[in-house]
Amino acid sequence: MSTWINVAAVSQIADGGFCTVDIDGTDIAVFNLDDEFFAIEDICTHDGGILTGGSVEGDQVICPRHGARFSIRTGAALAPPAYEPVVTFPVRVKDGMVQVRDNRWD
Repeated sequence: MSTWINVAAVSQIADGGFCTVDIDGTDIAVFNLDDEFFAIEDICTHDGGILTGGSVEGDQVICPRHGARFSIRTGAALAPPAYEPVVTFPVRVKDGMVQVRDNRWD
């Protein structure tokens, strides 16, 4: 089973904010939406650019390059030019720390 990785203290990720962590070469963006935390791969499935340079509107992140939209909660692609979802990752809060793990190989 994959290992939980500390991302940041809960207080370090403001509501509507995010931070990123690299787990074995995979960039993961962890978002705070109304004190719930969600993690998605920080890569646009349209062209491979990073998503975290884009704006967050509600529970969507907008790719800064071409405007594709993704659900932060589910990873679903919501607007072209992206049609494939982004990978999501499990998130938990333990002892005041936001943690994430890459469970794709479990």
